[in-house]
Amino acid sequence: MDSDRKEVLYLNRAKNELDLANAVFKISTETKIKLDLELKEDSTFFSNVISNSYYCIFYSAKAFLYTKRIITMPPEEHKKTLEEFEKLADSGEIDEELVNIYKDIVIKAEELLGIFAKEKSKRGKFTYRMLPQTNLGPAKESLENAEKFYKNINLIVSRNKTK
Repeated sequence: MDSDRKEVLYLNRAKNELDLANAVFKISTETKIKLDLELKEDSTFFSNVISNSYYCIFYSAKAFLYTKRIITMPPEEHKKTLEEFEKLADSGEIDEELVNIYKDIVIKAEELLGIFAKEKSKRGKFTYRMLPQTNLGPAKESLENAEKFYKNINLIVSRNKTK
């Protein structure tokens, strides 16, 4: 599989994750949709919005790394992807703001999934033990960050193809 095709696959996957995050956010916030789906009015799925937003960013980052011929694989694929992305920011090849968005969503996803429980209590940035409805703010922010990250990476990858 040529590199252009692999980059496109990663970007398509990122876009699918972003689309799903948007759809789940709407399901969680729009009463009419909840009624149509026969869900309880107080049902929310904000943890899924955060998770899908994370995967959008992850696959966008993988697409960009692939343009640089950097391939990350298991084990610890997610950690390696972030580390490689950070290196490109340190070298000035990518905007530091995109790295900060990536790191922020990683922290949310880790907290959400219960990973690094000790660190979660130290950070205290978000408390996912609360009712799911209270995660509206973090979910909205994650979604906005995923949209920004995806759009920027998609633009960069598209520009690199035309060079």
